[in-house]
Amino acid sequence: MSLCCFAVQALSQTPQELKSDLPPVEGWTVTPEIEVFNRDNLYERINGAAPLFLENNFQEMTSMVYAKGEDYITVQAYRHATPEDAFGMYASERSTDMAFYPGIGGEAQGDGYGLYFFSGCVYVKISTGNEGEDFIAAMLQIAKGLAGKIDPKASYPPIFAKFPKQGAVPHTEAYITSNYIGHEFLKPVYTVNYEFDGKKFQVFALDAKTAENAKKILTAYYAFARQPEEFSKATCWSMTVTTGLFR
Repeated sequence: MSLCCFAVQALSQTPQELKSDLPPVEGWTVTPEIEVFNRDNLYERINGAAPLFLENNFQEMTSMVYAKGEDYITVQAYRHATPEDAFGMYASERSTDMAFYPGIGGEAQGDGYGLYFFSGCVYVKISTGNEGEDFIAAMLQIAKGLAGKIDPKASYPPIFAKFPKQGAVPHTEAYITSNYIGHEFLKPVYTVNYEFDGKKFQVFALDAKTAENAKKILTAYYAFARQPEEFSKATCWSMTVTTGLFR
C-alpha cells in the first residue's frame, strides 16, 4: 500500500504540481498566489479542526484560488501520508445532508457552497462564497479534473470489499487511525455501520499484519469484553484481520 501511495504522490506531490493540475474553467482564472500549511501551522488556517487532520497523518495543505471578478472558488488540497489517511479524513467530515457525486475521485459529496472528495493521498475541499448553478458547475469541473490528475483509479481502501454487503448502511465506511472505542490496541480500524431488523451495530476490522499480532490484539479485546480467549484459523484472511461487533 505504501508503494501505491508513492506512485500517487509522484503525480501531485508538491504545491506547484497540484496547482499545475488544476483544470481550466471558462470565465475563471487561477490566481498566481498559493498558500502552503504544514503540521506546525495548519491551525492558523483551520484552527479547531487541525487536531483531527493531524490524527489522520496530515502532511501538507495547499490552498489555491480561482477568481472571476469579485467572485472566487477556493481549492484546499490536504496531502496525507497514505490513501487510507486521506479517505479517513474525508469520511470523518462526510454528511448525510449533502449530495453525492459519482465519478469524482474515490467518493465526492457537496452542497451549494462546497464540494469535497478524496483521491490518492489527497483530501480536497472546494468552496465558494456564493451559491448558484454556475458555481456548482464550476466546482464540479474543478473536482473532476483535479481528481483525475491525482489518481484516476481512486477508490475506497480494498479491505472494504471484504465486508458483508447485506445490511450495510451506504456511505458509512470509515477509517479510524487510533483509539477506536477508546482502546489504544485497536488501531488502525476500518468500520461499516449495519442495520438488521431495526437493530443498529457496527462491524470493524483491522490489519494485524501477522498472526502473532492478531493474537495479542484478540487477547486484549477478550480481556476488555470479559470473554474467554478463543483463537482459530478463521482469524486469517489473505491478510491477518481481527473483526468484531459492538453496540
